[in-house]
Amino acid sequence: MEKLALLGGPKTVKVDPGDMFNWPIITKEMEDGVLKVLREGKMSGNDVTKEFEKEYAKWHGMKYALGHSTGTGALHGAMFGLGIGHGDEIICPSITYWASAMPVYSLGGTVIFCDIDKDTLNIDPNDIEHRITERTKAILVVHYAGMPADMDPIMEIARKHNIKVIEDVSHAHGALYKGKLTGTFGDVSAFSLMSGKSLAVGEAGIMLTNDQRVHERALLFGHYARHNEVQLEDLKPLTGLPLGGYKYRMHQLSSAVALVQIKNYSKQMKEIDKAMNYFADLLEGVLGIKVRRPEKDSGTTMGGWYSARGLYRPEELGGLSVKRFCEAVNAEGATCSPGANKALHPHPIFNEIDVYNQGKPTCIANSPEGVDVRQPVGSLPVSENIHKYTFGIPWFKHYRPNIIEEHANAIKKVAENYKELLSGDTKEEDAGGFGLTARL
Repeated sequence: MEKLALLGGPKTVKVDPGDMFNWPIITKEMEDGVLKVLREGKMSGNDVTKEFEKEYAKWHGMKYALGHSTGTGALHGAMFGLGIGHGDEIICPSITYWASAMPVYSLGGTVIFCDIDKDTLNIDPNDIEHRITERTKAILVVHYAGMPADMDPIMEIARKHNIKVIEDVSHAHGALYKGKLTGTFGDVSAFSLMSGKSLAVGEAGIMLTNDQRVHERALLFGHYARHNEVQLEDLKPLTGLPLGGYKYRMHQLSSAVALVQIKNYSKQMKEIDKAMNYFADLLEGVLGIKVRRPEKDSGTTMGGWYSARGLYRPEELGGLSVKRFCEAVNAEGATCSPGANKALHPHPIFNEIDVYNQGKPTCIANSPEGVDVRQPVGSLPVSENIHKYTFGIPWFKHYRPNIIEEHANAIKKVAENYKELLSGDTKEEDAGGFGLTARL
């Protein structure tokens, strides 16, 4: 076996990947669509956006779609659409991007974090029910890093307790759970469409629902220019100015890109899936690592494989830290990043900071007297330690076996020669960050 590149040996990855990792794939049709919007002066209009909304809703078999300036805005609108307000609680996994949780504070609510499953990295259905109180308004489910959450038990819990479900699908565009598209299970769903996502259109987001009231409340909240679309009689008197004081209109340059991207995405997603599964197959049986993906023939898929993760088991590699492991993989010429999102619940914003000058931490400012929802270190052990057991893997956009094989061999080489790395391992455990940026 060749010596590890980190220790002076030759690199495993030698072939220039070319455009293997470029994303999104820009086409002439996209460019023409953007130029048309520019030349017609429709950047701040909504006709192209409405066309995209129609196509997005049709793709998912949903009644209503509402384009937003960001995925964060779409989540904010979804929460308001459901009527989440003062004193309400949402249950959310601690391993996610901050936008899954933080918008609830501006509505007067708060967040209760729950743990994740160590193998799926998604919300653990077994850690939800005991966190439900009389103040719980919704469960916010994140289909994290491409993997659909286990929706059947989650929906069962929600129905049992008569609470709503919000799906954050920002990582899982086009992914299936048991044959059904993510974003079609809950009462409302939200998607980020920013340039790093698997369905990338620029800086934008979109909300889906089958509930007319949720849709129209979201219109009232952040889409003042479209208040004429409100049809429910009790909501019509609320039109004119945005109820939230927000302006969440989707920019039509992004809408123009989106209209083309949604036409191309199915074909692109299939090729990504073929490439990533080939990569995963090459690493099957390698000690200490596994590519996180659904079981084959389960009807559950990874969609576009946004920011896909590897599962790392240091106990199988002599206790080698994932940080040292990734350092060695990077030296081989492949891309490997330790960790995932950092757990949110220990951050000061969810414990100490008084954002709105209410005289107490924002996280408890609107809870009943004597109710303290803060969750100390040690309360969500899987979330707090998941950075030791995950790593980012290359995100292949094309099925080119020779390139994929080189990157798989780089990871395999490091795993098979882990003993050479133990002596230089500092055992540093800090990895990941509060934003999950998709890497190669």
